[in-house]
Amino acid sequence: MPTQRDVKNKIASVKNIQKITRAMEMVAAARLRRAEQRIESLRPYADALRRMTRQAAQAAGAESARVPLLAEHENEQQVGLLLVTGDRGLAGAFNSQIIRAGLRASRALSDDGLQSRWYVAGRRGVASLGFRGYELSGSYEGFADRPAHADARAISDELIRAYMEGHIDRVEIIYNSYVSPLTQRVTQERLLPLSQATIASEHPDGSAQERGEGDAEASRSRASVDYEPEPEKILKRLVPDYIQLSIYRALVESAAGFFGAQMTAMRSASENAGEIITEYTLQMNRARQAEITQEIMEVVAGAEGLS
Repeated sequence: MPTQRDVKNKIASVKNIQKITRAMEMVAAARLRRAEQRIESLRPYADALRRMTRQAAQAAGAESARVPLLAEHENEQQVGLLLVTGDRGLAGAFNSQIIRAGLRASRALSDDGLQSRWYVAGRRGVASLGFRGYELSGSYEGFADRPAHADARAISDELIRAYMEGHIDRVEIIYNSYVSPLTQRVTQERLLPLSQATIASEHPDGSAQERGEGDAEASRSRASVDYEPEPEKILKRLVPDYIQLSIYRALVESAAGFFGAQMTAMRSASENAGEIITEYTLQMNRARQAEITQEIMEVVAGAEGLS
């Protein structure tokens, strides 16, 4: 049985770890609030850009099919998979579930006779796929905690260039969509080619939304709008911005999801540390009682020897 001093040392060690996990939980909670504010501030701009793109596509009509980023390649062979992970760990299954989703998507593509090309944002994803022996066509690190528009632009420019040059025929993005601090949903969306259904929808995931009277009035008024230059040229300018914004939104939501997952994981670790401390305290009490019992037995034995 361990001595009382050994158990005290274990308790002190666990308490030190608990201080660290509590501090990390507080830091993650503060960063989560800022990340949530960034998501809220992004929505008006995203809605406006989505609305402008949709209106230009409706005005262009059949001519929108001539926009290169809206046209599908005749023969699909290479599919780019963009995985969005974190730069750090200690966040439960946040990073691993993205890696697993990417590997499942790659196997599904392989079953269909297609090849995968990997693009990964975040040190954890880059290290994990590199350790598994996968060759990365693009890796982006160092900004997962606080992504900027310039980071999304660098990723979108490389993906658009690869698509335009024919190196990839389709691009899918896989990231953790932020729902709440306790919930991060693995989401897979098509980035390229941008589908007409996505542009025509109210939501970035392509889902439909019922329109109110204001939207109907706006739809009627768009028929009298004259575009200069032509809607097709405007669409060619807006679609790359739309793709960049989609990547930026995924990066921001992933950052918020990471801090939520880390806060939850550190809270759980602190609670587990408290349970361990309680167990060690009971063990120390048992050790103290055993020592006291031993001392009493020695005193009794000594007294009997003297008598």
